Amino acid sequence: MERRSFLRGAVIGTSVAAFGGTLMRGAAYAAPAQNGPSPYGSLGAADANGIQLPSGFTSRVIARSGQTVSGTSYTWHNAPDGGACFADGSGWIYVSNSEINPGGGASAVKFNSSGTVTSAYRILSNTRQNCAGGATPWNTWLSCEEVSLGYVYETNPWGGTSTRRDAMGRFKHEAAAADPVRQVIYLTEDETNGCFYRFIPTTWGNLSSGTLQVLVAGSGTSGSFTWQNVPDPDGSPTTTRTQVSGAKHFNGGEGCHYAGDTVWFTTKGDNRVWQVNLLNSTYELAYDDNLVNPGPAPLTGVDNITGSSSGDLFVAEDGGNMEICIITPDDIVAVFLRITGQSSSEITGPAFSPDGTRLYFSSQRGTSGSSSGGITYEVTGPFRS
Repeated sequence: MERRSFLRGAVIGTSVAAFGGTLMRGAAYAAPAQNGPSPYGSLGAADANGIQLPSGFTSRVIARSGQTVSGTSYTWHNAPDGGACFADGSGWIYVSNSEINPGGGASAVKFNSSGTVTSAYRILSNTRQNCAGGATPWNTWLSCEEVSLGYVYETNPWGGTSTRRDAMGRFKHEAAAADPVRQVIYLTEDETNGCFYRFIPTTWGNLSSGTLQVLVAGSGTSGSFTWQNVPDPDGSPTTTRTQVSGAKHFNGGEGCHYAGDTVWFTTKGDNRVWQVNLLNSTYELAYDDNLVNPGPAPLTGVDNITGSSSGDLFVAEDGGNMEICIITPDDIVAVFLRITGQSSSEITGPAFSPDGTRLYFSSQRGTSGSSSGGITYEVTGPFRS
């Protein structure tokens, strides 16, 4: 019997699409994802951009840190990190954070319907170490500061005003994922004893006020959970993650993805992907590199995560073999692509175009190993749908 009876539908662009059904009632927890053949086949030789891809896929460079984006006059930011795509008429926009401090912020690249870059521009400035974030159903980008007492900034992918969202708490923010069913935003915390949070806006679509809650559970890797209010979301004088007795702590929260009444998030400190089943308030491991048998585990340095309309999860590596791996709905983990010659970098910001045919991501430090060497890529091909 399969562990799940649903597909991991993606939030692609700005359209929230939930695919599949619900977790089997009473189903026992099964082992996390295991090695298996990739549905895309084996990797070919590295292409001209140094990327190994399955047959039928091609890559191109979209932008390089410190250089003007081709076809525009805009200079791409250093240390590109978390990203997302937004529909823009017949085209789309890819937004990308800048994980530098000071400076930070985020930029955007606009594409027409054929995928040609038409413009690039700044959407957030003068912030600190903007790492990951998340898209909202109302077409904004939540850019998160990965610093102590960091903020979440709500930005406009088309440019203009950005707003600091104090009510979403002050802590070492990493990623965000919107849940339109429960009308909440999930948040990860990049600390060795970080927590997993949800923010309940007073009014859905307006993040100016609301309630911050933390996940409360036992010490195991599976079980039931509840939510409890964080008394003092501004994190001063008592740090946010220590305010609620019984809050479950995670080793280095990273990426976060919602689809189909489920939220997945990653923890880099122990190379895990956690699965939170929202219909029955249980959690479990979707992946743990120590539980892959037989090894070796293909996915290490677990970091940013996104999903496709097929239900596949795409997980980027910070280090490891510089790979993006997939975890399929039937719990197979396999390599999807590998960047060669960039062992001092990390893969960041994976996000699909609205039609699901193009995957964007960055190598944060590129071949130089420096924040000024970042490279942002696009991969096109026959992604499953």
